[in-house]
Amino acid sequence: MLAVIKTGGKQYKVAPGEKIKVEKLEAKEGEKIVFDEVLLIADENNVEIGAPFLKGAKVTGNVVKHDRHDKVIIFKYKPKKRYRLKKGHKQPYTEVEIVDIKN
Repeated sequence: MLAVIKTGGKQYKVAPGEKIKVEKLEAKEGEKIVFDEVLLIADENNVEIGAPFLKGAKVTGNVVKHDRHDKVIIFKYKPKKRYRLKKGHKQPYTEVEIVDIKN
C-alpha cells in the first residue's frame, strides 16, 4: 500500500515502514504525527484519488529526529565590478517514519 501526502508545500510518496525527510515540523522526537492532507491511496487492485484530498484518509507516523541538510553554497559574482558574495545555507528538516495508512 502507498499514499501521496502533502506537507510543507510539497508532496511525498510514502509507504508503511519508510522514513522520509519533510520540512521542519513543530513536534518533539518520538511524538506521533498525523497527516490529514492525503492526495492518493493505492494498493494492489485499488486506486483512490482525491479532489484535491481524500475525506477521512489519514497517514500516521513517528518523528524520528530533527536535523539540518548539508550546506549549500550560494556564490554571487559580477565580472569587472569587484563584487563577490558567498553565503551558506543549511535547511532544517524533520525525519518521519511512516507507521500506518488508513482510508
